[in-house]
Amino acid sequence: MYPELGQLALILSLLLAVLLSVVPLAGALTGRDSLQAFARPLASGMFVFTALAFAILTHAFLVDDFSVAYVANNSNSMLPWYYKFSAVWGGHEGSLLLWILMLIGWTLAVAIFSRKLPSVMVSQVLSVLGMVSVGFLLFIILTSNPFDRLLPNVPADGQDLNPLLQDIGLIMHPPMLYMGYVGFSVAFAFAIAALINGRLDAAWARWSRPWTTVAWSFLTLGIALGSWWAYYELGWGGWWFWDPVENASLLPWLSGTALMHSLAVTEKRGVFKSWTVLLAIVTFALSLLGAFLVRSGVLTSVHAFASDPERGSFLLALLGITILASLTLYAFRAPVVHVRSRYGSLSREIFLLLNNVLLVSATMLVAIGTLYPLVLDYLDLGKLSIGEPFFNTTFSPLAVATGLLLGAGIFSRWKKTDGGWLARKLLWPLAISLVASAAVMIGYGGFAPWAFLGVFAAMWVTVATAWDLWDKSASRKGRWHGLKRQSRSYWGMVLGHLGLAMVMAGATVVSNYGVERDVRMQPGDRAMVGDYEIVFTDIGERRGPNFTAQYGSFNVYLDGELVTDLHPEKRQYPVGMSVMTEADIDAGLFRDVFVAIGERISDDAWAIRLQYKPLVRWLWLGSLVMAIGGFLAIADKRYRVRVRDEEAVKSGEPAVPGKVAEAST
Repeated sequence: MYPELGQLALILSLLLAVLLSVVPLAGALTGRDSLQAFARPLASGMFVFTALAFAILTHAFLVDDFSVAYVANNSNSMLPWYYKFSAVWGGHEGSLLLWILMLIGWTLAVAIFSRKLPSVMVSQVLSVLGMVSVGFLLFIILTSNPFDRLLPNVPADGQDLNPLLQDIGLIMHPPMLYMGYVGFSVAFAFAIAALINGRLDAAWARWSRPWTTVAWSFLTLGIALGSWWAYYELGWGGWWFWDPVENASLLPWLSGTALMHSLAVTEKRGVFKSWTVLLAIVTFALSLLGAFLVRSGVLTSVHAFASDPERGSFLLALLGITILASLTLYAFRAPVVHVRSRYGSLSREIFLLLNNVLLVSATMLVAIGTLYPLVLDYLDLGKLSIGEPFFNTTFSPLAVATGLLLGAGIFSRWKKTDGGWLARKLLWPLAISLVASAAVMIGYGGFAPWAFLGVFAAMWVTVATAWDLWDKSASRKGRWHGLKRQSRSYWGMVLGHLGLAMVMAGATVVSNYGVERDVRMQPGDRAMVGDYEIVFTDIGERRGPNFTAQYGSFNVYLDGELVTDLHPEKRQYPVGMSVMTEADIDAGLFRDVFVAIGERISDDAWAIRLQYKPLVRWLWLGSLVMAIGGFLAIADKRYRVRVRDEEAVKSGEPAVPGKVAEAST
C-alpha cells in the first residue's frame, strides 16, 4: 500500500509542476497578480508530495520491504540501519528521487526567501524551475520508477548494497553533490527570467549571486567528499583519477566559479551582462550533462549507475531541449543589452575577465578530454583513452596561471589602476612568495619546475590575500577595529582564496613528493616509505555485521619511535560475493601514512601497498575553507533586497544596487 502512495505522490507532484510552469508565467506575462499568487503555494505543494514519496521509499528500506524491486536490488536484512538509509540513494532510481527532492527543495527555498523580490520576477523564476521539475518528474515516473513491485514473487532477502557504498563518505557525498548540481538551476532560472524581462541589470545580478554562491559551495563540498571517499575506500590512495564521472562534477564547478566572478562584475559595474547570462545557461547545462553521463550507460565507472538506453535517450532529449530553448531565447534577447561602461587595461574588470577566460578554457579542456573518446566510440571510429597524463599536462598550467592572476587582481581597482602603483604593491608580496616557495622546495628535499610553480602560485595567493587584509585593516581605532568593519562578503572572499591556495599547495606537494610502494610482506617483515618504517606484525580475522574480514597489524615507526598501529582489512561480503580492500591511514595535518592489504601471495605473504602522502589533507581542508567562505559571503547584508529595487522594476527604471564593498569579488 505504501509504495503505491509514493507513486501517487510523484504523480501529484508532476501535476503541480505542470501548473507551476504555466500559471504564474501566464500571470507575469499578462500582468495578472491573481495568477502570480499561485506560484508559492504550488511550489510548496510540490515539495510536500515529493518529500512524502522520498519518506515512503526510505521507510521501505528501513523495514526491509523486499516486495519493492529497488529495495530488493540495493539492500539486505543484515545491512546496518544507517546503510539502509543511505541505500535509498545507492542506486539509479533512488538517487534520481533525491535529485528531484533537492530540485524542488531549491524551488521552495526561492519561494520562501524571495518575498522582497518583484512578484513578476519571482513568478517567472519559479515557473522556469517548474519546467525543469516537469522534465525530471516525467523521467522518474516513465523510466525509473523506484516503487515498482516484485509481487507475487517477493524474495526472502535483498541483494545487498554495493560494498563500495557502505561507507560514511557515501552517506554524505551524493546529497552535497546534488545540492550543488541542482542549485545551479536557480541561477539558470534567474537568467531566463531576466532574458524574458530584458532586465539584465545590477539588481538582477545581486538577486542571482547568493543562490549561485551557495550552490557552488555545496558542489565544492560534494566534490571534496567524493575525492576523500575515493582516497581511503578504493584502496589505491589517490585523490583524483580524472575519471569521466569525476570530470562531470568538475565541469559545472569550473564554469560556476567563472559565473560567480562574472556576477560580481555585473553587480558592481553593470558590465559582462550577456556573458554572465550565457555562463548561467552553460553551467546548468553542464549539470544536466553530468546527470546524462552518470545515468545513460555510456560510461563504465565505480561512480556511474548502470542504466538502459531508454533512460539515456530521455536525458539526452531533456538536455537538448534545455540548451536549444535557452540559447534561442538568449540569441533573441541578449543583443538588446547595451553597456556603456569603460575600464582600463589594468582594472579589476580586466583581471576578472581574464579569470573567466582561464576558467572557461579549463572547462573546455576537461570537456573535450572527457567527451571526445565517448563520441569516437559512439560513431564506431575506434577507441581512445584520455587519462591522467593528458589532463595533468594541460590543466596544470591553467590552474597555475589562474592562481597568479588571482593574486595580482586582488590589488587592482575598479575602472582604472595605475601601472606603477600596482607594480609597487606587488613587489613585496612577490618577494615573500618566492622566498617561501624556495623554502618549501628545500624542506621537501628537491627542486622540480612544476612543483615550484604550483607552490609559488599557492604562496602568491596566500601572501597577496594576507597583504590586502593587512592594508584594509588600517584604521585610526586600531587594526582590530579595521578587521571588524570588513563585510562578510569580503571575509568570504578571503576564505575562498585561502582555501584555493591550500588546495593548490596540497595537490602540488602530494603529486610531486608523495611516495608509493607496492611490496611483498609477511609477519615480521619491515619496509620503508618516506622516513617511516612499517613493520608487519600479525594477520587476524574478525566478523562484521554483514561481512568477514582478514586484517593485518602494522606498527609505524619514525626515527625508531612508535608512531601508531594500523589495521587495514580485506573484507568478504557473502551476499554479493564481493571482496573489498579497507585501507587504514594515520592521518595528520602535514602528512598521511597509508597502508592497504592486497592479494595473498602465499600462505604467509601478502601484497601490501604503502604510501606517504605529504599535505594530502590540505586538499579537503582547503575545499572546506572555500565552501565556508561561500556560505559566509551570502550572509552579507547587502543581499537583503531594498524596496526601491521592486519599485524600479515596476516603473521601468534601472534598479539602484546597494553599496558594494570594493573588495567584494
